[in-house]
Amino acid sequence: MSMDLFITAAGTEIGKTYVAERLIAECRSRGISCDAVKPVVTGFDSTPQSDTARLLTALGVPTTAATVAACSPWRFAAALAPNMAAAREDRRLGVNEIVDFCKRSSDSRLRLIEGIGGVMVPLNEHETVLDWIAALGAPALLVAGSYLGAISHALTAYEALRSRALAVHAIVVDQSRDEPVPLEETRATIAAFTTPTPVVSLARDGAVAGSGLPAGSLLEALQLVAPGP
Repeated sequence: MSMDLFITAAGTEIGKTYVAERLIAECRSRGISCDAVKPVVTGFDSTPQSDTARLLTALGVPTTAATVAACSPWRFAAALAPNMAAAREDRRLGVNEIVDFCKRSSDSRLRLIEGIGGVMVPLNEHETVLDWIAALGAPALLVAGSYLGAISHALTAYEALRSRALAVHAIVVDQSRDEPVPLEETRATIAAFTTPTPVVSLARDGAVAGSGLPAGSLLEALQLVAPGP
């Protein structure tokens, strides 16, 4: 059985691509077929540090003009919200065309669709990433941070998703470089307000934890595969 999972976030530069890389690596280590796309990219450059190049590298795919275009067909130079970046190139993004791209058939067991910025980032003058998720219909994986203010940002994004009756598969609290309290306190506080949605933490050293969960596999913590022996 195949599954699409939309990776979104409570804000920008929080760790969507890092979470995707981790899931891809675990899939490959287990022999699970996995694919990933990041349809819309702003601030795009062709360096190995770009989000698109990082996804391709994680997948073991050479970074070429063709593979970059196949992973990220809508690329914009300005490091701005997509609606602004597109306008500077006399272009316009529309949810329908992005969703059509995302709905292409795939033979992979798990396909990751990485969004751009946070849940409410504008794609054009009327539509946001939230509209994209709703039109696609795939469950969302919400990535949050542990910086000061991250709890409010995470809960606001979560409520935005719930307001549209969208499925939130889980929340990943990706450890921020600067955090006012231990990571587990942030994870537990977010979890207290988002039951029954699973909330797991991903530390900078790679450790995964959650309520009643030992450190281990992110795939297992997110219930994307059965626990190992």
